[in-house]
Amino acid sequence: MNEIVNAVNNIVWSPALVYLCLGVGLFFSLRSRFLQLRHLPEMIRLMFDGKSTDAGVSSFQALAMTLAGRVGTGNIAGVATAITFGGPGALFWMWMVAFLGASSAFVESTLGQVYKEKINGEYRGGPAFYIEKGLGMKWYAWTFAIATIFACGVLLPGVQANSIGASLKTAFDIDPNVTAAVLAMLLGFIIFGGVKRIANFATLVVPFMALGYIIVACVIIALNIDQLPGILWLIIKSAFGFDAGFGAILGLAIMWGVKRGVYSNEAGQGTGPHASSAAAVTHPAKQGLVQAFSVYIDTLFVCSATGFMLLITGLYNVQGPDGAALYTGIAGVAAGSGYVQTAMESMMPGFGNMFVAIALFFFAFTTIVAYYYIAETNIAYINRKVNRPWLTVMLKVIIMASTVYGTVKTADLAWGMGDIGVGIMAWLNIIAIILLQKVAFTCLKDYESQQKQGIEPQFDPEKLGIPHADYWVERKNAQDEPMSIRHSIESKKRV
Repeated sequence: MNEIVNAVNNIVWSPALVYLCLGVGLFFSLRSRFLQLRHLPEMIRLMFDGKSTDAGVSSFQALAMTLAGRVGTGNIAGVATAITFGGPGALFWMWMVAFLGASSAFVESTLGQVYKEKINGEYRGGPAFYIEKGLGMKWYAWTFAIATIFACGVLLPGVQANSIGASLKTAFDIDPNVTAAVLAMLLGFIIFGGVKRIANFATLVVPFMALGYIIVACVIIALNIDQLPGILWLIIKSAFGFDAGFGAILGLAIMWGVKRGVYSNEAGQGTGPHASSAAAVTHPAKQGLVQAFSVYIDTLFVCSATGFMLLITGLYNVQGPDGAALYTGIAGVAAGSGYVQTAMESMMPGFGNMFVAIALFFFAFTTIVAYYYIAETNIAYINRKVNRPWLTVMLKVIIMASTVYGTVKTADLAWGMGDIGVGIMAWLNIIAIILLQKVAFTCLKDYESQQKQGIEPQFDPEKLGIPHADYWVERKNAQDEPMSIRHSIESKKRV
């Protein structure tokens, strides 16, 4: 099975996808004049702008739901795996994916807002919606929807669950079978509560888990601050093949950095637009900017914290393409969360191991919840046409079963299957946002124009020549209707 999964992975994650992710991010950054830098203060302001409604959630709740998906096992186990197979330089390429990917996150999340719909009283949107409405390609939209349901409902939850099971076994000697049962019960309680319960759960847990992890990591880095310049130089040298020890794996540094970067921050993958479409905002560009900042939180903050901890303590391994050891700092531990647990335990004996296990539990569990929401949104898209309510119930059962299965299976198989799911989604979504990027940048230009006029940006797709943005047209007509009625009454009085 592992051989089959690896063979498929080599096809999906060919160099073409790796360079496509970087190239698209660079193109979007240049076209937007590096919005990820120009609008950084605006991104932070917009995080706390807007309020939830009966149909949608607030910008911050949407951000928390997105971060629930972005901040997961990839921020801990994924960073360790990237360093093992790509060397310290892989961390630099994760940074590059985050910086350039912020523009991709803006484009896809803005498109999600433009083409969102209100289904059963809730805002829904994502790549399937903007592919159908923006490109007029229903077969392509259905392909993405089905691939995403399969990836997020079947393949990806196992990666997160496997890391939870392994870390709790290492820290507390908890049988993975027990962990699997507990995860299934907790997951069932949340996902059967609907999107509001998911949003409330993410808003409560995500900020605290990310901030707590970053603070502890910063303490460790501060205690070894004298080593930080040398570590930064090692990352740069390794990233460009200048380091004698790791120069032979330059290609792997780029590949693993991009692969784990995309898996971790999900920019361009097509997952972010699902949660961002649920936000109740007055202009699509608002949530696009918020989601761009979420990429920074995920990779530049959380992944960097993990990477610095590993490199400072030296408790990591690096192996070449032939499996030969290029560096051995932690013998007998498989690449993954065990590296981070050992590194933190060495710095904080009696606390570090357990802290990483608890952090990983929250990181990974919230990601599983986010995966469910993404898969459910794509089922909602399909149900617009076929109306099969039992599909949602089946999804709940399948994702719980996938979580249980992934908890007790080997890490290599779980990661391999997860990579296939991420890769397929990335291929489908990146092509779509390349074709639709003009719509997103039209929205950005309109948003910036209204800001310069000192008015609160409002979105009018008809004025901008953007067709099929049905929700926004109906919203504008609903706002204009009372005014037109009032003018009619006043005209009759004058007559």
